[in-house]
Amino acid sequence: MSDDLRLPRAAQIFVSFVALLRANGFLVAPEQTTSFLAAIELLGPRSLEHIRQAGLATLAPPPERRATYDRLFDIHFRGAEAIEQAEGEDDETVRLQEEGRGEDEPPLADEANESGLAAARAEALVERRFAQTATSDPLRKLSREAAKRLPRRRGHRRRRARSGPFADLRRTLRESIRNDGEVLRLGRMRRRQRPRKMLLLIDVSGSMKARTEENMRLAHALVQSAGNVEVFTFGTRLTRVTPALRLKRREQALNAASFLVSDWDGGTRIGDALQAFLAVPRFGGYARGAAVVIVSDGLERGDPAALRDAVAKLSRRAWRISWLTPLATSPGFTPQTEALIAIQRFVDDLVDGGSSATVVAHLLSLGTRRAA
Repeated sequence: MSDDLRLPRAAQIFVSFVALLRANGFLVAPEQTTSFLAAIELLGPRSLEHIRQAGLATLAPPPERRATYDRLFDIHFRGAEAIEQAEGEDDETVRLQEEGRGEDEPPLADEANESGLAAARAEALVERRFAQTATSDPLRKLSREAAKRLPRRRGHRRRRARSGPFADLRRTLRESIRNDGEVLRLGRMRRRQRPRKMLLLIDVSGSMKARTEENMRLAHALVQSAGNVEVFTFGTRLTRVTPALRLKRREQALNAASFLVSDWDGGTRIGDALQAFLAVPRFGGYARGAAVVIVSDGLERGDPAALRDAVAKLSRRAWRISWLTPLATSPGFTPQTEALIAIQRFVDDLVDGGSSATVVAHLLSLGTRRAA
């Protein structure tokens, strides 16, 4: 590009914001981009709020996508600070405080469980960056088949059918009028099928660090394929990452999630995390009647009784609970850790979660299963 056609340096950040909106499904015409730059020049601007209002006036995001516009604006212009201080989301992250004992001093980030092969109790607050990689075959399969094969439930509304447990009196009477009052066939109805809620809980502790990136990419693909999926991460803290994963572009979504989660590759306190999840009424509602999938190796360093009680409560709310662990490498897997033994009778599935292929295969098989 010649120097005459190159954008002024000051305008590049605003044009790149428009490109970000387009990448996430917003329809923005070139004329609107020009108007956006003109509005910014007219306003000054004196604050980021002036830029936000200029974008709302000229780029015209639809009202139903205003929240997504605001989140993309904050990510683009404010970065991590805006995500951490977003208004109205104080309850999105439930902080689990370390039980203060002198011998449990939190390790430094570069010293915390570097091998990823052992469970740790101490908390290490670190940031994580996700590499840009091509979409794997299992994730493409999930995106392609999720709409047809994810679990469904019977809705309350009814639809016409050739056979069913309910009589369609309206259609039957309408057809009888055409036949001089004779009922030649009784119309039938059945309940509509609705997508079932799904709750995905991902272990991001140090013992799962080898699988963390791929599990987060899988979570993004699942959220993009189904509209009723909630995703939480847990290690020493519990964090809701669903809003970040709703961003269309995977790199942008994972980047937003990396700012939300602060306990990557740290300790493991699964029982405390699940107890915190159940303590928030809104979070507990996500599990009611849902297909709950927990991706964790189950290497718990906390009290196994707390984990057992939490999974027992969760099983009474959920439609089905699946625990996917990399330790279940064979069909006849028998739990050996104290934590997995404690929760075994409360879960419907205790299967392999050591690869994206096995996780996707299990998710797609849930549509053919029933609660135990």
